[in-house]
Amino acid sequence: MPMLAPEGKRPVLFFAPAAVLAALTLGALAGCLLGAAAVFLAWFFRDPERTTPEGAEAWVSPADGRVTEIRPSEHPFTGESTVVGVFMTPLDVHVNRMPFDGTVAFMEYVPGKKLMAFNPKASLENERFYMGFETRHGRGMTVQVAGILARRITCSRKKGDVLTRGERFGMIKLGSKVDLYLPEGVSPVVTVGAKVKAGKTAIGVRK
Repeated sequence: MPMLAPEGKRPVLFFAPAAVLAALTLGALAGCLLGAAAVFLAWFFRDPERTTPEGAEAWVSPADGRVTEIRPSEHPFTGESTVVGVFMTPLDVHVNRMPFDGTVAFMEYVPGKKLMAFNPKASLENERFYMGFETRHGRGMTVQVAGILARRITCSRKKGDVLTRGERFGMIKLGSKVDLYLPEGVSPVVTVGAKVKAGKTAIGVRK
């Protein structure tokens, strides 16, 4: 059974007993409605266990969803990189995971617009959160990009944290997009349109 993400514990623990109380005091219909809300929230905030792929050199997807773009890019922290964009729908697991072993060295929150996440301008104009990390392959970075539905980006890490591949670092509520900056020398092994899972699907390997 999938685990519950920390962000979901408070709402689930509120609605579950509220459903029982409502059923006892207001009737079965009220209890069923609140019970259904509790079940939906438990599903929405699910955090399933993931097994990382074999091969210590593989970078894994930071998000569940579909690859929507692969492009060259450059950022002051990473330098020249290849960006792999993963679009998440509201039905996907919302937990984001570390793509490779590394130490968090850069973090930046940028307020912005609420364009559709698959809009090419979204990565540069929408609300977003950068988390850069030092790895043995060079500098990598994830960018959690809010979309038209997403209302909250969470990142539970801080500078100096040492994370392992597949480890949980945050989530975006109601889907959206995560961009992964692969360091120079790490090549994508997915194509646009590929379905990927956070912490499980190999998304890049060192040449």
